[in-house]
Amino acid sequence: MRAYKGTFLKKDGERRTMRFLKLGDLPSTFMEGKIKGSQKHKLSEGMELVWDIDESEFRIFNHKMKVDNIEEFEYTLR
Repeated sequence: MRAYKGTFLKKDGERRTMRFLKLGDLPSTFMEGKIKGSQKHKLSEGMELVWDIDESEFRIFNHKMKVDNIEEFEYTLR
């Protein structure tokens, strides 16, 4: 499965590096076990909801504040 590693600046100026999977790449069976209810939130432009591989939870990646290029790599979902 395609995964990504990117760094962005948080609001406080701290750098956050994240390894993540895009929601569209996740199998529906994985998503079914993680999402409860049907509430939807609108994200600001440049913000993307992703699955943080290292924290095993949903996080927001801020593309507007990204540092350098986002790297792609292969990942096996457990």
